[in-house]
Formats: sequence, C-alpha cells, structure tokens
Amino acid sequence: MLSHPTSQTLNALGLGGMAKALEEQRAMHGIEELCFEERLALLIDREKLHRMNRRLTTRLKKAKLRHAACFEDIDLHSPRGLDKTLVMSLGSCSWVGKGHNVLITGATGVGKSFLACALAHKACLEGFDALYMRLPRLMEDLLIAKADGRYGKLMRSFAKIPLLVLDDWGLTPMTPATCRELLELFEDRHGRHSTIVTSQLPVAAWHEYLADATVADAILDRLVHNAYQLNLKGESMRKMKSIIDPN
Repeated sequence: MLSHPTSQTLNALGLGGMAKALEEQRAMHGIEELCFEERLALLIDREKLHRMNRRLTTRLKKAKLRHAACFEDIDLHSPRGLDKTLVMSLGSCSWVGKGHNVLITGATGVGKSFLACALAHKACLEGFDALYMRLPRLMEDLLIAKADGRYGKLMRSFAKIPLLVLDDWGLTPMTPATCRELLELFEDRHGRHSTIVTSQLPVAAWHEYLADATVADAILDRLVHNAYQLNLKGESMRKMKSIIDPN
C-alpha cells in the first residue's frame, strides 16, 4: 500500500535510482528474508550507481567525442607500432590527474582519432570531464569569439577542462596570431590539465609548422616535455576495413 506513494516521494526527492530499486524489490521472491538494513543498503547502492551512470552520460555528452570508442576496443594486435605496455598504463588515467599530455602521430587512417577518443572515453569513465575538438575548429571558434566579445570566457572554459582532445593538428596553416592564442591556452593548462594531440606530422616537424619560432619554442616546451608519445604506423585502418568488408 505504501510502495506507490513512497516511490513518488523518492522520485520527487531526486532519488530515482532508489525508487526503481524499491519497485524491483517488491517483485523479488524471497526479498522479505533480508533485514531492513540489508534492503536499505541495496537501495542506497542502486542510487549511487544510478547517479554515477547519470554523471557519466552527462560527461560523455559534453565531451562530444568524434568516435564511439571504448578503451577495450583499441586494437593492440595489428602491426601499428603501438607500445602495448604504454597503452595499458594510459588506461589507468593517472596521467590525467597529473596534468600530463599524450601526443599521437601517424599517417592518415591509422586510427589516431579513434585512439584519442578511446582514451578520452576511459577518462570520462574514471570521472574526468573531457572535450574533443579539431584544432581548425578551435581556432575558428576563437576567431569568432574575439569578434563577439566571448574570447576571454571561451579561453577560460578551455583552460579548465581536465582533458582536452585536439585532433588534426597540422592540417591548416598557422599564423603568428593563432600561435600566440595556442600559447595562451597551453600556458593556462600546463601542469594543471591534460591534452591529447593527434597529428599526421611527426613531433619533430611541429616547430616548423608553428608560424612564430619564439612562440613555437614556448608551446612545445609546455606540450611535449611532459607528454607520452605514440607514433602509429602501418596501413590505413579504413583501407583495410574496406578490403575486408567491401560492402
């Protein structure tokens, strides 16, 4: 008799996980054999899980990951030059908490973006907020923000993200102005938060890619020296997939 109004009250209090668990308990055979505290503990555990899942859903939605990639889906068997020990250690996400970076390089199609998204997805599972952006889109957004007065607010929001994924580094030309903006971003993030960068350019070519030599030195000092580097090799994964499954 009390179950229905009790469930309504739990939902009204924002305890949807407990409300659902209560209804499930009513349908469980033998649940009455558990004492009050045991049943209450089950309700509390369910509410905790419900909230964790809800927060994870919110984090993943905000992250806007390009690929629906899970850490367990990373292919460590194809001959791509991946250091299995390093990749598995990155799965702990301790590097995110320490503000370290990950640089992923390799030819087009070898799975750089997928790997970056898989690491970001794992970070979300571990409770870190993340955001995926293509570097050309980031620079475009900053340019628009300068025009409409949101530049400072946008830079502060980027600076606070625990894990920022910058995809397609090196695809579009840089100017001295955009280099200075990148330096400002990395200066705010250095030692505090982590960044994953993917690029077709090898890290050794990044200095030349950046338009201002002096600013390039400062950017790379903040980005590379505390970074794990993964250089992917081999055939394009998209090409291999099309061969295996031509349809």
